[in-house]
Amino acid sequence: MTKSLAMLLILIGAVCMSFAALFVRLIDQADGFQILTYRSISLAGTVCIIICMRRKSRPLRIIGTIGSTDWCIGVVLSLAFTTYVFALLNTSVASALFILASAPLIAATLSWIWISERPSLIVWLTIFLAGIGITIMAGKGIALGQTTGNLLALASATFFAIMLVIARYSGKDDVLGGTFLGGVLSCGMAAICAITIGDGLYVSLYDLMISLFMGAFTIGIGITLVTWGTPFVPAAEVSLLVLLESVLSPIWVWIFLGEVMTPHEILGGSVVLLSVTGLTLASIAKSR
Repeated sequence: MTKSLAMLLILIGAVCMSFAALFVRLIDQADGFQILTYRSISLAGTVCIIICMRRKSRPLRIIGTIGSTDWCIGVVLSLAFTTYVFALLNTSVASALFILASAPLIAATLSWIWISERPSLIVWLTIFLAGIGITIMAGKGIALGQTTGNLLALASATFFAIMLVIARYSGKDDVLGGTFLGGVLSCGMAAICAITIGDGLYVSLYDLMISLFMGAFTIGIGITLVTWGTPFVPAAEVSLLVLLESVLSPIWVWIFLGEVMTPHEILGGSVVLLSVTGLTLASIAKSR
């Protein structure tokens, strides 16, 4: 695969993932556990099909190849998926997505602590600036009663960052097995919670179709395309391309549903995106 084609796949994947927030907002009555249950079913199914096509293997053989790294990634991703959905239900799309954009910065800190990859001065500066941006959004969120949603978004970013560090530590190019497990585990956990402490698994046909399509399209296809192209593009450039998700998500919700970003979200989000973009560009320049 050429680098140009790989970059195109990553961009298409980021665009697919950017619609997740819009689909969550389009849900009529289903609660978070119900959304997560049916979203995860189609997510896991889509990723399984793509793995079979990519590896030219059968599902049972693929399940047999799942190792400890895949299990670790699966557990962390299931938590990331869960906190992501509930973050969108408890705060604005702009705040959630801009806070999630801090995941690469959290990953840099965890890499230093966990696998002794000491961040450079530019990384620490970026983390500081991103922290200012998140504080701006979180501070306004407290006034608007969105503290829970912002904290869940930060938790989701942290879980995604942990997943990135695990994947980097393992040295594996293909982490789709972990993505598949993440869908399966989040589905099981959400279904149990829906039955025991939620409103059960019954949802309207409308909510069911949106949830299934969201899992198959936004995450199933989106994250698979990103993962597919990643081995052929420098990691710094991948991070820059995937930021398209955080930029587009609030725009889709604004265009289709009229959810306008507040000045605090625009200011804080711009600081986060500019800081992460600056870090990525600095990494690209250094690699060249």
